[in-house]
Amino acid sequence: MLAYAVKRIGLGLLILVLVMVAMYAAVFLVPGDPATVALGPRATPELKRLLIERMGLDQPVWWQIIEFFRNALTGNLGYDVWSNRPVSTLVLEALPNTLILGLTALTVALLIGVPLGCLSVMRRGTAADAVIGVLSVGVIAVPSFVVAIYSLLLFAVTLRWLPAIGAGEAGDFVSQAKALVMPAAAIALGWIGYIARMVRASMMEVMGEPHIRTARSFGLPEWKIVSKYALRIAIIPTISLVAVGLGSILSSAVFVEAVFARPGIGKLITDAVNTRNYPVVMGTVLIMTAIYVSITIAADLLIARLDPRVRDVFRG
Repeated sequence: MLAYAVKRIGLGLLILVLVMVAMYAAVFLVPGDPATVALGPRATPELKRLLIERMGLDQPVWWQIIEFFRNALTGNLGYDVWSNRPVSTLVLEALPNTLILGLTALTVALLIGVPLGCLSVMRRGTAADAVIGVLSVGVIAVPSFVVAIYSLLLFAVTLRWLPAIGAGEAGDFVSQAKALVMPAAAIALGWIGYIARMVRASMMEVMGEPHIRTARSFGLPEWKIVSKYALRIAIIPTISLVAVGLGSILSSAVFVEAVFARPGIGKLITDAVNTRNYPVVMGTVLIMTAIYVSITIAADLLIARLDPRVRDVFRG
């Protein structure tokens, strides 16, 4: 298990390096002079030169990458070009709102998707199974930002049940919970369908295993067989799906935050890209990639713990 964990962590570190190298390459592929875009066309050459030097863009790309990782190892992700505040501080201020949104959406998707998948198996071949299948495929096809826009028009503008923008008042749990309902639902809806279909497909394979037939021969009720014996094995592909899909959930959160004007990583990185504030862009991407890689590694280790065959495949 230790060797497997070391290999997965090493692969995660390699992914971090490759992502940051790709980001630095993208900086030089973006059309337009970053200083002119940030300062405007009337900026003097001296101001442009100072801005370029401050962002370190006057150095070779390979040197910028080395300096970035050298500073990152000491916890220094650079400084915001405009406010001169540490990038790590800006990210840590915005990160909780995005994580709360993403984890709430994921929790809702799991709490609804897993039972729906189990119910579909228990009622396989019936009308309930068909309805769950159609609804699951239908919600998967709807983008989260479309759900966000229509829910905003319905529940905030027309019915006035929920707030239209913002993350709620600071210190007011009820206000923050209301502001979280529509964004979380917009992200969770599609993942409910994914998880329900994945659980159903995995469960159908497991239900034919010998230990399931043995449990039936003892006269155990179907719901107990599904929840206690089949789900423990069938949930393994779902854990992998959720871990890999976390990146998509956080990406969806960026768009949803823009629709609902929620403060978070989405607003931070959008503003940074628009103003060519590259230190903020690089630091934000590094932290979000590190979070994504960490959760993926944790999911892989959990799967390996539940199913030792995964370690054997990786070792081979």
